[in-house]
Amino acid sequence: MSGRLVLVRHGQTHGNVARRLDTRPPGADLTDLGREQARIFGRGWPHDIGMVAHSVAVRALQTAAEICDERGLEPQRLDGIHEAQVGDLEDRNDDDAIEEFKTVYHRWHEGDLDARLSGGESGREVLDRFVPVITQLRMRYLDDDSWHGDVVVVSHGAAIRLTAATLAGVDAGFALEHHLSNAESVVLAPITDGRWSCLHWGELAPPFYPEPEPHPIEDALSSADPMG
Repeated sequence: MSGRLVLVRHGQTHGNVARRLDTRPPGADLTDLGREQARIFGRGWPHDIGMVAHSVAVRALQTAAEICDERGLEPQRLDGIHEAQVGDLEDRNDDDAIEEFKTVYHRWHEGDLDARLSGGESGREVLDRFVPVITQLRMRYLDDDSWHGDVVVVSHGAAIRLTAATLAGVDAGFALEHHLSNAESVVLAPITDGRWSCLHWGELAPPFYPEPEPHPIEDALSSADPMG
């Protein structure tokens, strides 16, 4: 096996700035800062990149395009890796809406994958569309001994954290406490028997332990960006 899976959260969007629950594609554009964040990632990633894929959302495409411009690659669109859908809460930015989303999101990480928001997805539905895409990327590229380079997948904060924690067995408390900033990534390495190991979560390396008294919902409400 050669290369790792790099799940990158898109750059800053106008929806992020407005603190909106922006999950339905195509969604908001990147800000100028978001484009620069993507370029910085593309220039600064310290390993070879073999391919860059992105979700159907505009912000993911724009992020991938900036990374590809820096690395001389062409972005590839993949269905199924868009953000967790918040349904009736779409485009809201009030504390009640954010608390409602985060409460259900917390239940997903604690094992209640069938919990859902009105008009939105369950955690199981997010994983059922996201994980097969990652599995196909692994089989096509990372499990091929002739493949060299990381596979970069530009996606979305809530979906990345749920998927990465599930695939690599990362502690639920840690995943809830540690949001991803724009253009931050979770790095997974394929290991034996189809399993994954988490090498990095943002700037953090293993072991991944939660804080003694986490407050994920309160922390989300105090954050300018609820979807990280």
